[in-house]
Amino acid sequence: MFNRENPSRPWLANYPKAVPSEIDVARLPTLAELITRSVQDYADKPAFISFGKTLTFGEIGTAARAVAGYLQAQGYAKGTRIAIMMPNVMAYPAVMFGCLIGGYTVVNVNPLYTVRELTHQINDSGAEVIFVLENFANVVADALPHTGLKQVVIASAGDMLGLKGTIVSFVAKYIKKVVPAYTLPQAVGFKDALRAGRLAGMRAVDVTADDLAFLQYTGGTTGVSKGAALTHRNVSANVHQCEAWLGWAIKAVPDNVMVTALPLYHIFALTCCCLFMVKIGAACLLIANPRDIPGFIGILKKTRFTIMSGVNTLYNALANHPDIRSVDFTNLKFCVAGGMATQSAVAKSWKAVSGCSIAEGYGLSETSPVLTINRPDLEEFSGTIGFPMPSTDIDLRDAMGNPVPKGESGEICARGPQVMPGYWNRPDETAKVMTADGYFRTGDIGVAMPDGTFKIVDRLKDMILVSGFNVYPNEVEEVIAQHPGVMEVAVIGVPDEQSTEAVAAYIVKKDPGLTAETIRAHCRTTLTAYKVPKVIHFRDALPKTNVGKVLRRMLREPAA
Repeated sequence: MFNRENPSRPWLANYPKAVPSEIDVARLPTLAELITRSVQDYADKPAFISFGKTLTFGEIGTAARAVAGYLQAQGYAKGTRIAIMMPNVMAYPAVMFGCLIGGYTVVNVNPLYTVRELTHQINDSGAEVIFVLENFANVVADALPHTGLKQVVIASAGDMLGLKGTIVSFVAKYIKKVVPAYTLPQAVGFKDALRAGRLAGMRAVDVTADDLAFLQYTGGTTGVSKGAALTHRNVSANVHQCEAWLGWAIKAVPDNVMVTALPLYHIFALTCCCLFMVKIGAACLLIANPRDIPGFIGILKKTRFTIMSGVNTLYNALANHPDIRSVDFTNLKFCVAGGMATQSAVAKSWKAVSGCSIAEGYGLSETSPVLTINRPDLEEFSGTIGFPMPSTDIDLRDAMGNPVPKGESGEICARGPQVMPGYWNRPDETAKVMTADGYFRTGDIGVAMPDGTFKIVDRLKDMILVSGFNVYPNEVEEVIAQHPGVMEVAVIGVPDEQSTEAVAAYIVKKDPGLTAETIRAHCRTTLTAYKVPKVIHFRDALPKTNVGKVLRRMLREPAA
């Protein structure tokens, strides 16, 4: 298991000594077993923290059994798809765990979805029940007539918090302001569902590793949204891969608390912030609204935390806020980033304020998600996506599916127990991304580094063709982001009569006096001429997903 001599996996030579090359896939527990064990083993330990309230593993386990009992009492059979449309509030993990231990399939829904987007996802997945935070119930109400939903359960942000006195009055007043009017007379309140579930009790369910745990929808930035079908084995494998890679370092810190700002409906937070923490008995500090940077910093000031996850834009926003230096980072031991490329300028700024280097990882919804990650003992930001996880093969291939010569870039293709069996009810789309020898084609272009790590060049679809030369937006963005007058930047290709496409940069200023020519002059010092932006637009903000990933496709739209 610890064999480092493997020519097909040269990265093993630089694995941390404590990390095995393989996990035991044959002995993986289901997620239902994983949750049940942790609820028993860590019953009195903190599991989730939100609005100053802490729920133990035992308490969240009791709520989860009530959710499962409620669904069973309503007649929903094992395998029924159950949608969850919530941000990071206490009700989310209770519902998600209840679905998993009850043998149901979780359909995670972005709560910011429009009626059209929600309707598509509900109908595509065949979800019969939706648990929704009341703030977004108006969207469910408008979509309901066009879907096959049979039951709506409505939660509030205060559910499971047990708040009293002036605090509950404040939360109620805040929630009332942001809850649009809706009409759902047939809906059930979350508290009523829990009460009914406790009275009914939960029947034991035989959940297997091949059962479908999640339909994780992709396509938020490109293409038609489709459901990555993730089995209990897929996600459990990735949890155990994370534990094998990081556990030896993280477990050395007592009473770990993971800052969970990324939404749990996103695969990164779902596996790495939630289920991995559940596996090792650590707590999740739930941030309901990470876009409220002053409020986020206020929470960090009041809470001890040891681990943090985020995306480039989140670390950048925090590092550039004047109040961040009032946060106590004494206990912070590990920071991880994913979801989008982390820029070296952002990593440098973050370490300056927190004292902690960012270890970048890489993965996709289709891979549960982690494929590669940097070492947890990394002292300086590497600029790579790190090493492949245990039991994971990474191969770089050309457009014909052939391995590229050493040192050349190619499409990152991955094989491992965390890779999905396919897209939900879309064999044609599955065939496009799976190779004959079982590799998943990620659509990302990468290059292998001498030490066995990999570096992302860019998304295959985002590559810009300038007079026959390939330009990768990530490279240009990395250079522009290093200018001290730049807060954020996104680069795309735009049509150009002379060169087919031209490089266009969209920039949010940190320095109000920043000019386009200053940016071009800065780029000319490190980029060849055809990579220097021909078009530069200054914006007050860049379009992003709810996770913080920049939406390049929206910049390409004519209205942009």
